[in-house]
Amino acid sequence: MATVSSLPLLIFARISALTVAFLVLIWALVFQTSFLPLSSSHEDLIYAVLHPLFMVIGFILVSGEAILVHRWVPGSRNFKKSVHLSLQGMALACGVFGVWTKFHGKKGIVANFYSLHSWMGLICLFFFSAQWVVGFMSFWHRGEVRTIRVRVLPWHVFLGLYTYGLAVATAETGLLEKLTLLQTKRNVLRHSSESLVVNSLGLGLALLSGIVILAAISPKYHSHHYHQNPKSKFIYSDGKWVSS
Repeated sequence: MATVSSLPLLIFARISALTVAFLVLIWALVFQTSFLPLSSSHEDLIYAVLHPLFMVIGFILVSGEAILVHRWVPGSRNFKKSVHLSLQGMALACGVFGVWTKFHGKKGIVANFYSLHSWMGLICLFFFSAQWVVGFMSFWHRGEVRTIRVRVLPWHVFLGLYTYGLAVATAETGLLEKLTLLQTKRNVLRHSSESLVVNSLGLGLALLSGIVILAAISPKYHSHHYHQNPKSKFIYSDGKWVSS
């Protein structure tokens, strides 16, 4: 269960996530004509709109919730790990489908992977997939030597947070790329309502990522526990310090 020290961070994380979800929905549903030329079919428009929805809401927001599982889900460590693995699997599925929507374009696969945004997206999805496979294997093979698990876990935590940060950075490059295209080729004004929505979405993602990472690594709970039990020995396990 969430501790008193982590509760404000969890609240801010949820508020930020809801704000980001609201902004991306507004952008994708209200400004649909900005995603494709007017001559495009309704099916192409649907796939173009689904890409930001699945990558932001399905991939980034759900994976952020998975990172915070150990802060708010009650129950045993194994139960928390199963919830974490399930949410990460859901995020991975959304990420794969979100990338697949770009394959659907008539210009072909290669034409959609030419930019820094697309390269970062593929690298991020590769890291995320590797992370999920490692987590899945670790969850179903609990009989591994404990020393190996303890050594691997910090790297698993680091790569997980790095991949989450990379996903947010990838989304930021995508927003910048799309907004620059709209302003140069679609004559979208810099002070228009759509520019305001996209820029606000970028700020919301940056704020959300900072809150999620801070909540994940926050040492307040550990120091509080130590002061109550100064003779306890701590072992790093399952993304947190536990006393022995």
